[in-house]
Amino acid sequence: MTVGTMPTRRKELRRAPGSRKLVIHDMNQSQRVASEVKHYGVRSVPVHPKHSERIAIKNQGRIRFVHLNEVFAVIAQGNYVLLQRDAGSYCLRESISLLAGRLEPYGFVRIHRSALVNRYWVEEVSPYLTGEYLLHLRGGRELKVSRSYKKNLRSLAELWLGNDI
Repeated sequence: MTVGTMPTRRKELRRAPGSRKLVIHDMNQSQRVASEVKHYGVRSVPVHPKHSERIAIKNQGRIRFVHLNEVFAVIAQGNYVLLQRDAGSYCLRESISLLAGRLEPYGFVRIHRSALVNRYWVEEVSPYLTGEYLLHLRGGRELKVSRSYKKNLRSLAELWLGNDI
């Protein structure tokens, strides 16, 4: 490990829980930031996640690490969701609503009551006469956007040129 990649640590005096004694507490950088945020009363710190973030998925008794940029969609199937990627999919017992909230900061957009899409996989949007839309993803995949979630199409790109959706 090089000097630049070593985690920075600092010692801090704190009261032991339920005691009046001060103890030395060794903090890493993330703990220090969290304690400073708590101390100074900052309610939210903007987080800009990288597109190549990894998530841990517990599946069939093993924990797998998957890069979020490999996942193109999350599809609900009853009480389960499928994280779909080119190399296969993972089945999780989670609600799609819970995953929608957790994956939104990483570029996932709700397009249907049973589907999320990774916005970085979307190449084209085609309208239907019924008011629905069809998303064309890399690799030839297609997903339908329902009318109630078409407002979320705005979050697929930072800038829209031409006519409105």
